[in-house]
Amino acid sequence: MAGLEGAFLCLGNPLLDVSAVVDEAFLDKYEIKLANQILAEEKHLPMYAELAEMPNVEYIPGGAGQNTTRVCQWMLQVQHACSYMGCIGDDEFGRKMIEVANKEGVHVRYQVDPTTPTGTCATCIVSSERSLVANLAAANNFKVDHLMLPENLELLHKARVVYCTGFFITVSPASIDTVARHCAEHDKIYAMNLSAPFIVQVPPFKKVLMDAMPYIDFLFGNEIEAAALAASEGWDGLPLEQVALKLSRMPKANGCRPRVVVFTQGCDPTLVAVNGRVQRHPVMVIAKEHLVDTNGAGDAFVGGFMSQLVCGKDIAECVRAGNYAANTIIQRSGCTFPPKPEFVWN
Repeated sequence: MAGLEGAFLCLGNPLLDVSAVVDEAFLDKYEIKLANQILAEEKHLPMYAELAEMPNVEYIPGGAGQNTTRVCQWMLQVQHACSYMGCIGDDEFGRKMIEVANKEGVHVRYQVDPTTPTGTCATCIVSSERSLVANLAAANNFKVDHLMLPENLELLHKARVVYCTGFFITVSPASIDTVARHCAEHDKIYAMNLSAPFIVQVPPFKKVLMDAMPYIDFLFGNEIEAAALAASEGWDGLPLEQVALKLSRMPKANGCRPRVVVFTQGCDPTLVAVNGRVQRHPVMVIAKEHLVDTNGAGDAFVGGFMSQLVCGKDIAECVRAGNYAANTIIQRSGCTFPPKPEFVWN
């Protein structure tokens, strides 16, 4: 495990998850769909105070990219193997995230906006399913100028794998373009996640994704996001295997490696499309009574996957680690994990 410091870099939207078990009436009150991810509108803002008053509320450092980074760091168990950038406020929530990151060994380089509070994400849990409503606040204010600071460029230059969430598209397209081009020019791996249906359903956001596509070596998504992307491309009714293949065959800026498209499907096999073929990787099945919370399962899968990718392992090992990490997280509340993984390295 030597030489892994700084191997993984993620840019994303750091949010403090405000997590609570709610009922269907709560979802209806705020016009939220189960198992969906949206950005907060004016009508959603009172929800955060209401969640905070609930007896079962929990506060967990989150945001999809930060979850992935924390899980990758946990899997690797090497101080500062993983680095993370995003924007927080100069407040208690922001300081809490710094404290947790330092404790877990993640190298954070937050941009701090003293005028805007740290972003929050309402995590509404109904029967182990969750709906996420993100109030980006300070997370929305990340600027490419922060990335270009010499000490932060040093992290980019050191990284073997760079990852951006689809959610980050709404914040800093210029940063995405900068890191994507850097990876292509220096033969590094650049990865992105579809993250949510709205990313491909809102034309300006989808344009950023498609502009980045030539630079993407690994594209992640779940079956709902994949179907939304297929619909936006006019591929309605096309099986997910074919959607994955079509995306894997789109033109690439760096021709030295093929694009790998990875679609998770909950308890159904994970689809991996590369080199004109689709592989199906079974997931680790658990008894329903052991399922606590699916929040962060997809983020954890990518974190586990990345822990092997930065070590040069093959796709099967990356998926195995991703499944292990996701399986661990769904048996706990929020994106949390035990002190050390029990994953057996090959």
